[in-house]
Amino acid sequence: MAESEPSTPLKRLRGVNPRLAELTDKVLFGSLWEHPALSKRDRSLVTVTVLAVLGHHEQLQVHLRRALDNGVTRSELDELMVHLAFYAGWPAGTSAALACGVVYATEDDSNVA
Repeated sequence: MAESEPSTPLKRLRGVNPRLAELTDKVLFGSLWEHPALSKRDRSLVTVTVLAVLGHHEQLQVHLRRALDNGVTRSELDELMVHLAFYAGWPAGTSAALACGVVYATEDDSNVA
């Protein structure tokens, strides 16, 4: 997903709550994600982990795509889901793994490392 191309959930949010969408663009993906203290790759790993543990699967799929764009590989995401299953519970890990499968089915093979 290109940086200037909003995700489908963000497009829907703009129609429902333009102010929250604006804050998402400017503060979350602007200020927070662009802060140099953590790399975008590291932020993606943290974000995917939290969304998986909390069961926010719609947002998880968006951030799985973003993680792939930020240099996280499929094998790293797969291992993250195994790790999550042991620390956050089997349902969290398996549900997140299934979300990965949905994302992988719609992505090209450039991140299959």
